[in-house]
Amino acid sequence: MHHACSTLVLGAGAAGMMCAAHAGPGTLVIDHAKSPGEKIRISGGGRCNFTNLGTGADNFLSHNPHFCKSALSRFTQWDFLDLVTRHGINWHEKTLGQLFCDDKATQIVSMLVGELRNAGAELWLSTRLVDLSHDGRDFHATLEREGARITVTARNLVLATGGKSIPKMGASGLAYDIAARFGHQITDTRPALVPLTFSDKPFAALSGTALRVRASCGGVGFDESALFTHRGLSGPAILQISSFWREGQAITLDLDPSGALLERLRRQRQTAGRRNFTTELGHHLPARLVAHLAPALAINGNLGDQSDTALTEITGALRNWQLKPTGTEGYRTAEVTLGGIDTGGLSSKTMQSQNIRGLYVIGEAVDVTGWLGGYNFQWAWSSGWAAGKAIAQAKTPNDQL
Repeated sequence: MHHACSTLVLGAGAAGMMCAAHAGPGTLVIDHAKSPGEKIRISGGGRCNFTNLGTGADNFLSHNPHFCKSALSRFTQWDFLDLVTRHGINWHEKTLGQLFCDDKATQIVSMLVGELRNAGAELWLSTRLVDLSHDGRDFHATLEREGARITVTARNLVLATGGKSIPKMGASGLAYDIAARFGHQITDTRPALVPLTFSDKPFAALSGTALRVRASCGGVGFDESALFTHRGLSGPAILQISSFWREGQAITLDLDPSGALLERLRRQRQTAGRRNFTTELGHHLPARLVAHLAPALAINGNLGDQSDTALTEITGALRNWQLKPTGTEGYRTAEVTLGGIDTGGLSSKTMQSQNIRGLYVIGEAVDVTGWLGGYNFQWAWSSGWAAGKAIAQAKTPNDQL
């Protein structure tokens, strides 16, 4: 069986569906999954942190930090928010500009499916790519669908299969393999936005304890919550810093990011000096954490027994807790993949390959990785829009197949 189309999009995720909605008639989106937008569905606790009001180029990591600017500036967070609002999807803002659906993340999936179908694109699910080639003009893909083999010919091919994160959902390095076949360089990839682990599991007794911290590594820091787990550290601050951490490095936790603890303890010493110091410190920090740190910091006696020098040393240590993770939880729980297809071989305006005309790369597959908080979805929307618009503008009447 043979099927001809103008554009074949590999991947029915955020970027792929956004691209198809703008590439228009003659576009075919395929995905191995039974349902589209699976990572959208599970994101944000099922409510999808679909963008961030503060999105800018500084919120992304890449070997070329300027590459993302074009797409992000031409399809912004405000453009996507307008689309969400036009579809009647209620939303709310959480901390740090993060926007979530009031209801379910599947509303975003339904919106995208509706948009691509209204644009004349097709969506084939439970469809597997078996083989791919290029004859100098067109791409030829062999697909397996409903037990049958189908050959698809397309003028354009869009790689929107994401990265390696969450392999249980089918994530793989497919986009990297295809891009490399067409002469593209792949930067080193690693799990990002991922919990950090320690080989000796030092925080098992603290599992479930959370507090606001400033987590720092390599000159970068994030003021958000940290969570102690059986295997190590998680929570937003840790996920953020994991993108900057490398094996062998230490991270620093400031357990008093406001810097107010020393003065509070001094004042408290005047009114509760006869009370146990560990107990009183537990009014400011989680009690289990204080008990864990007490031996190393020599926290003992009554609060009134502590001199200014002792309080300064203890609070200083709490603001500069050095820890050396041994690893991460890997792609199994990583929200995204850091690195990917080198931007040096792509147009920042159209996302088209500079090696093969008609080849486009978008979303997580590209070496552009956002911070936690809706930034990676915005990159998917912006890069998908940029490629879709470029494809639509480049079409000739013969492409409308």
